[in-house]
Amino acid sequence: MHDKAAIVPEISRLPARLSAALAERFGARFATGLAVREQHGKDESSLPPLPPDAVVFAESTAEVAAVAALCHAERVPLIPYGTGTSLEGHLHAVRGGVCVDLSRMGRVLAIRPEDLDATVEAGVTRKALNAALHGTGLFFPIDPGADASIGGMAATRASGTNAVRYGTMREATLAATVVLADGRVIKTGTRAKKSAAGYDLTRLFVGSEGTLGIITELTVRLHPLPEAIASAVCAFPSIDAAVQTVIQTIQLGIPVARIELLDALTVQAINRHSKTRLREAPTLFFELHGSPAGVAEQTEALHAIAVEHGGMDFEWADQPEDRSRLWQARHDAYYACLGLQPGARSITTDVCVPISRLAECIAATRADLERTGLVAPLLGHVGDGNFHMLLLVKPDDDIMLAKARGFAQRLAERAIAMDGTCTGEHGVGLGKRKYMALEHGDDALEVMRAIKMALDPDNIMNPGKILPD
Repeated sequence: MHDKAAIVPEISRLPARLSAALAERFGARFATGLAVREQHGKDESSLPPLPPDAVVFAESTAEVAAVAALCHAERVPLIPYGTGTSLEGHLHAVRGGVCVDLSRMGRVLAIRPEDLDATVEAGVTRKALNAALHGTGLFFPIDPGADASIGGMAATRASGTNAVRYGTMREATLAATVVLADGRVIKTGTRAKKSAAGYDLTRLFVGSEGTLGIITELTVRLHPLPEAIASAVCAFPSIDAAVQTVIQTIQLGIPVARIELLDALTVQAINRHSKTRLREAPTLFFELHGSPAGVAEQTEALHAIAVEHGGMDFEWADQPEDRSRLWQARHDAYYACLGLQPGARSITTDVCVPISRLAECIAATRADLERTGLVAPLLGHVGDGNFHMLLLVKPDDDIMLAKARGFAQRLAERAIAMDGTCTGEHGVGLGKRKYMALEHGDDALEVMRAIKMALDPDNIMNPGKILPD
């Protein structure tokens, strides 16, 4: 974290020929002003901003392809931008270049209720898609919390609270339109529910973080709205008791849609921020989807498991407004936790481990935290073994910054040692490149580099992300 004024160049460094060509093609939608560039050179992470040299506001796949072709001719980097909600520096222009803002590509192109799919432009947000689905009896379940763009969610392989039942963007994406580094446009996949034809290019680009191409359109899976939905909140005497409840619930095959864990500090922050009155103890949020009879049966089974592990204040909400209020409080947890230390930024971790190792990983992590003196609320999508520590540190506190980074590294290494991953949903970006060799091995990294070289030999597609230098 550095002073922003010290690292933001005040003028564009683009080649004059490229600037002229982009200005001629896009007019007022080609911007080199400092304020616009600053906005597009930062995300929600604690990393210092690194702005691009210019921003182009594209409105179609053809326009993105035109920008790519012009930049390719000058070997100038390209960085895609959706809504700016990423947490690992995906938007940072480490080598300058042109940011392609896709937020104006916000059309829902087709909804096909009979096939349970929809085709959207990359700038459509998840809330906008679900609003467009109103009245169809369908919904798009991937919910990372922020109202992220669908293209950005695919690029970072996002998931969120519903992943335990509905999967991640990997499962949700059927096909994509992608602009390659040289301006060529390809279509990956079809609307068929399965295919054995050739390499799975759709899955290659999902999670590639803009380093292989820019996703401009997607066809995504939809799901029927559940006939019945019930949400619950339950406090526990300890983190371990809550985690054991989660493990037993998953291993018994109870089809929960969401299971979220919050430690006592996170609940305290939520109570202050959202004016809730939850017991300030380790807490689980649950949600069940299905038929009324099925949800009632699952509710009884879940309640019995929670009571067995000391669950307290077990309360159900089946009215839409009550459920919305409960989950809005959970979605606001990140900002609520920032309020625990005004002026602090969060170094946010997102490890994921096999469910059988979850309790062990959390216990070791909390013991490590106690030795550091750091303030770090814990919350996570524990139904799939994913949890976050929000390391709250003042930007000018070098000692605590060093402790936080050391803690984050030990946590990532601990998760990988348990056959887990350093990032369950936020992606690699700038922040987690150093763990890639440890998680995947050198030979696998060489395969990734070979793919990158084949598609982007000049390294202009979002350079500096995913792969270690």
